Amino acid sequence: MTVPDIVSKQVYSTYEHKLDKAVRAGHIPQHIGIIMDGNRRYAKEFLDSDIDEGHRLGEKKIESVMDWCLDLGVKYVTLYAFSSENFKRDREEVDFLMDLAESSFLEMADNPKIHKHRVAIRAIGKIEALPENVRKAIDYAYEKTKDYDQFTISICLAYGGRQEIVEAVKEIAAKIEAGDMAVEEITEKVISSHLYTGDMPDPDLILRTSGEIRVSNFLLWQLAYSELYFTDIYWPGFRRIDLLRAIRSYQQRKRRYGE
Repeated sequence: MTVPDIVSKQVYSTYEHKLDKAVRAGHIPQHIGIIMDGNRRYAKEFLDSDIDEGHRLGEKKIESVMDWCLDLGVKYVTLYAFSSENFKRDREEVDFLMDLAESSFLEMADNPKIHKHRVAIRAIGKIEALPENVRKAIDYAYEKTKDYDQFTISICLAYGGRQEIVEAVKEIAAKIEAGDMAVEEITEKVISSHLYTGDMPDPDLILRTSGEIRVSNFLLWQLAYSELYFTDIYWPGFRRIDLLRAIRSYQQRKRRYGE
């Protein structure tokens, strides 16, 4: 390592330490939603277009982000891993991603760290559209962690925000048709309770990696008052300092909720 590299690393470390201290002194968001974007572009730029390796590195990043959030005191993290539209991708890539999802849920469920910190593992989305092996892995992870309540990590698979709202409306309509609910009883709170995230608070902060500035059908109802943060960093290259910057940006904003 050259002298300039050593100096640069020391400066970076000092900056991260100061940023960490500042973030801990402020209000930590209770729920962070992350649109994990950029695996394929990262692969093209840094991995000789090895897309599979890009996805592998992206999957490994999940544990790192969970560790950082646990350390900072975040209680909920919801990750956008695979949208309902992603099924339109090349079949080989989709099959690889499904196998990666299976192994990820199995590994998380057996990770001692998950049980030490009482982390509940969830999958949200149109789960019935996923292959059987993935559904079984999801069930395995859920059963092993369903009684934990210190931290919740939710992985969105076969997920679409509009579809989530449609499903909630159908459930409410069915209750009205059955005579279990009156139209006058429909409120924002009722609709929220019928969403996949019905037992969680809405996200305080939504961040997206890779430089794209859009929410791509992610938590459309829930993000009504979320703070949005976009970074150019590709998901596999996302660092702790990038998370700290996102939270610091969140802390510097005034949330008025329309007031």
